[in-house]
Amino acid sequence: MQSIFMPEAIYRYMLGASLRETPIQAKLRAETATLTEAHYQIAPEEGQLLAFLVEMIGARRTLDIGTFTGYSALTVALALPEDGRVVSFDINEQWTARARATWSEAGVAGKIDLRIGPALGSLDELLTDGGAESFDFAFIDADKENYDAYYERCLRLVGHGGVIVVDNTLWRGRVADPGDRKHKTEAIRAFNAARLDDERVALCMLPVGDGVTLLRRR
Repeated sequence: MQSIFMPEAIYRYMLGASLRETPIQAKLRAETATLTEAHYQIAPEEGQLLAFLVEMIGARRTLDIGTFTGYSALTVALALPEDGRVVSFDINEQWTARARATWSEAGVAGKIDLRIGPALGSLDELLTDGGAESFDFAFIDADKENYDAYYERCLRLVGHGGVIVVDNTLWRGRVADPGDRKHKTEAIRAFNAARLDDERVALCMLPVGDGVTLLRRR
């Protein structure tokens, strides 16, 4: 994946001029690129944005909804202080086995709590166990039909001033095509529309990767 709305020459220049990526991150991206599902991988500049935000707000406890092969959790874990924690959710043991191996290689496995199973149930468990307002940051990059449900739970789990980042909100431009009525497109379109009038958060949508929306809880 890359920032798909950017001309190729400018994109390559941007990476050369600003991307800071460890060899382990680059290795994981290269390995993931060989998978049939490689399009699930976030762009490296999007990972760098996540790390920048985590460091900027001084986050210590974060959520990662949609682990895949572990790049976003790895990137956030590297940006966290030694006592920082990422709680990451996925349903696929095969993908997350690769993630676990990479986290261990990078020396951040102890910072990441991977939970296998439907994320909605796991998020509800966190709330039931008193986790409300105990997180500083959340990244949502999972099944699009549940974006609103993930967001509502994250909004309860992050404290005031906490940041939620939502991936794929431009959906390769399909959200702007009124003729596209596919379920995923409609779900993202509805999510975006609801956030425009959501006074609980400050809002910023950026054409990074496949579109990311930054939301800061007020």
